[in-house]
Amino acid sequence: MPPAAPAERRGFSLGWTILAVALIALLLRTVDVLLLLLVASIIAVYLNAVARAFARFGLPRDGGIAAAAVLSLGILATVGVLIAPPLVDQVQGLAANLPQYLADLDRNIAALVARVPLLHHGPVPTSSSLLSSTFTEIIAFVRGAALPYLKGGFEVLVDVVSVAVMSIYLVRHPGIYAGGAVALVPPRRRRLAGAILHDLGTALRAWVIGQILDMFILGALTTLGLWALGVPYFLAFGTFAGVAAIVPFFGVLFSTLLPALFALGTLGVVKALLVAALGVVVHLIEANFVAPMVMERQVNVPPVLTILGVLLVGKLFGLVGLIVSVPILVLAMVLVRHILLGEIYGDPVSELKPGGTVPEEHVRTVATPHSTT
Repeated sequence: MPPAAPAERRGFSLGWTILAVALIALLLRTVDVLLLLLVASIIAVYLNAVARAFARFGLPRDGGIAAAAVLSLGILATVGVLIAPPLVDQVQGLAANLPQYLADLDRNIAALVARVPLLHHGPVPTSSSLLSSTFTEIIAFVRGAALPYLKGGFEVLVDVVSVAVMSIYLVRHPGIYAGGAVALVPPRRRRLAGAILHDLGTALRAWVIGQILDMFILGALTTLGLWALGVPYFLAFGTFAGVAAIVPFFGVLFSTLLPALFALGTLGVVKALLVAALGVVVHLIEANFVAPMVMERQVNVPPVLTILGVLLVGKLFGLVGLIVSVPILVLAMVLVRHILLGEIYGDPVSELKPGGTVPEEHVRTVATPHSTT
């Protein structure tokens, strides 16, 4: 019997390797532009969802898109007119009195540490050593994150206009760009590319609509709760809570911690505990009642992956990366489901619901031999 032929070895040629390295380098150099495209795509997904709602009342698509844009701008302008003046006054007052508030907070924490033996070992920390270094680091972080956007005012204007124009074109003719993206894929993989785009669109639509309503409800509940507790600058802290909710986990943490620390420095320990309890209650309500009602399909990203993803995306892409961290995670989950699990590993991918967009206990994204859907 003749000896068996050696197995053919497969590998990448030098040309393909160089091309892959060049593409990775190009992506790294143009990541800011790609983030703008992602933001424009998110806005287009939102406008498309609102336009589809108008279409149920017989409004044509272009009219629905125009109505969605006008309605959104009108809501923003109305909210701005109503809350901008008191919000600006509260933010200015908070900034003007911040040194005194920090000194009071430092003194109250030092007194609390002195009264509770378990909280300290050795001498009681002084005012200069307790919070000054932490506050300096926070200021340095905020300054480093915000200054690039404040210095480049003209660039920011160009970016805003570019995002607005791209979002309008994307929502008016989504088939052109989706079809063009699918056409770049080899013919035998175009069905897979179409499924990925459909899955990603459904996930982003669920996230955008749910996130907007979630931020509004969270900010309103926090504002009302702080007002009821008699906390100064309640509107500033409530607005921050609503805006910070766009960053998973860390936004919730900071929006609860900051007013509690402010209350500890100005109103005492009891009021600080009440403010912290308010933050916990509000976020429990949001997580268990508000989110399931406002999101028909929740973006299903495991909590540990969410935290790691926010840290990595924020480290790589800065402030804009934090804002779009969840869409980037959703994109990664969709790609992993379809390409790694479905194509490379050969797992049977469920087609009942888009993977990564519904709670795991309701629909499994990858079927197993003993699972039922």
